Amino acid sequence: MPALPEDIIDRLRALESRVKQLYTAANSRPPLNKFTNGTLQVFAPGATDPIFEVGHGTGQEYGLSLRRQTGEPVLDVWSGSASATATTLQPFRMHDPFDHELISDDIKTGGLARPWLAMLAPQDTSHPHWPQTTATTWTTVARSQNPLWQPKMRLLIATATSTGATGQVRVLVNGTPWGDPVNAGANLDRTDFTVPAASFTTAFGTSFTVEIQAMLTSAAGTIYAQTVAMYGTQS
Repeated sequence: MPALPEDIIDRLRALESRVKQLYTAANSRPPLNKFTNGTLQVFAPGATDPIFEVGHGTGQEYGLSLRRQTGEPVLDVWSGSASATATTLQPFRMHDPFDHELISDDIKTGGLARPWLAMLAPQDTSHPHWPQTTATTWTTVARSQNPLWQPKMRLLIATATSTGATGQVRVLVNGTPWGDPVNAGANLDRTDFTVPAASFTTAFGTSFTVEIQAMLTSAAGTIYAQTVAMYGTQS
C-alpha cells in the first residue's frame, strides 16, 4: 500500500512535541563540558561550578583545576600568572573534604610549601654525651618509633670509641638486623628497605622500631653512636 502523505496538522503537532523535548533537555541538563577562549571546563550534572578545568591564555589563574560538585577545590594547578604569587595562592594545591590544603609547592623558590616535613634536631658533637655502652654483648643504646610512609630509609650514624677501644655498631628494624655492623670509628651510612618489599603494602602506615646497638670487642673502653641523619625515601 503506498505511503499516504501526513496531514499538515499532524506534522505540526509532531514538530511541536520535538521542540518541547529539546527545550526541556536544554534547561534541565546543563552541558557537561564547555570550551571558552581556550579553557576547557567539565561540569557534573546539575552543577554550576566546573569539577575539572584546564585554563589557557594571558591573565588566567588556573592551569588546571579539579573540583567537587559543590565547587570546593580538590586539586589546583596554577598557570604562574601575576595573580598567583607566593603571598596569595599556591600554583599547585591538593585539598581534603574540609578544604584543608594538604599538598602545595613553593612558587617563590621551588620545593614543597606543604606539608612541613620533620627535620632532625641538631645533635651533640661531644662523644661523651652520645649514646654509649661498655658492654661486650650487643646492647641497645638508642631507640625510636616511626610510622612507615616510604619503602626505604636513609640512616647515617656517626660512631666513635674511647682511646684504645674497639667495637661494633649495628641497626635493628623491628628486632631484625638491618644490614651489616660497622666497626666503631667509621660512619654507618645505609639506604635500604625498612621492611621486605613484599610486606610494604600491608605494613604501610604502621609503626616500626629502629634500634641502634653497640658492642665492645676489646678488654675495656666505650663505644659511642650518634644518629646524624634519618629520613624515608623512595624505592
